[in-house]
Amino acid sequence: MRVHRALAGALRLQEAGLVLVILAIGIVLTLAADPVTVRGQTLNNFLRADNLLANVATPMAWMAIMALGATLVIISGGIDISVGSIFGLSALGTAAALQQLGADASGWAAIPLGIVVPLAIGLACGLINGLLVVGLRLHPFIVTLGTLSIFRGLGLVSVKTKTLPSLGNELPTAFTEDFIGARADLGDVFIQPVPMIVMLACVAVGWVYLNHTVGGREIYAVGGNEQAARFSGLRVGRIKVRIYALAGLAAGVAGMVSAGFYQSANTATGEGYELTVIAAAVVGGASLQGGRGTALGALLGALVIKLIENGIDIVRELDFGLFTLPISKEYAKIIIGLAILLAVAVDRLSERLGVRRSGAG
Repeated sequence: MRVHRALAGALRLQEAGLVLVILAIGIVLTLAADPVTVRGQTLNNFLRADNLLANVATPMAWMAIMALGATLVIISGGIDISVGSIFGLSALGTAAALQQLGADASGWAAIPLGIVVPLAIGLACGLINGLLVVGLRLHPFIVTLGTLSIFRGLGLVSVKTKTLPSLGNELPTAFTEDFIGARADLGDVFIQPVPMIVMLACVAVGWVYLNHTVGGREIYAVGGNEQAARFSGLRVGRIKVRIYALAGLAAGVAGMVSAGFYQSANTATGEGYELTVIAAAVVGGASLQGGRGTALGALLGALVIKLIENGIDIVRELDFGLFTLPISKEYAKIIIGLAILLAVAVDRLSERLGVRRSGAG
């Protein structure tokens, strides 16, 4: 009990630190961003409501949902690098199914179909990952490296047109414009709140699952010490299969939201998301050693990554007085990679300090 309380306190401290990091990034971007004129008003290019809502909060939704699934896997001591391919395949499945209904299809038909198909695809892919990890007893990195290519290949061979809906077809507006992409006007700007609502609902469910259910405790137990968990009577194999299935399900939800929001999907959808999603989970406090991580941390980690990407889009150059450093989108991958290394280094350092303190005690 004492160890659990100490761990919970450390996680809360880590989340508070992330909030400070987010505030610091916001201050830096506010100071670095140039003013722009919008509808006759001079505004800060970063602090504009239409930037923060449309370019940060909304596209962050599917990243945070996938980061939540990745966090579950990392807490258990595993890794899933096929998440981008599952996301893309789920989005393609959503578009493929919905285009058969036509643009004027009823919401009673379009919405259930648009929800069930991507969730079923994500769940199936996650189950395949889990069964292969447990059945073949291979490192999860090797397994998901293979399924990353398999799931991506399935999308490529299934969609000859590369993009869905295919020429002459449209997705039902009842699912796209009236559901996932529904707009709400806020004076001079508008928001599309459904992706954010879905994201917050997933994080809330993840928080309850990890903190207040037996299944959530089992994930921490397996990640903390798999051998001890097995000797305690936990069915580690079944738990791992369930974890990967949940991660796949999360990617399926993200694919559904993306397809509905953009009203399309492409065979390249989700390419390269593996780095971004794992970065969000790790920056959010999920330990690659296993046993640590939270749903809220996944959300905050995704926000950090999205702020970095948005900042690079907005701040084209940094003026250091003696010289000016131009910034392009290619810098995003460098910064995200550095963020992963920094997060892992901090995690290992805090782990060593914890061991020293317990030894001193």
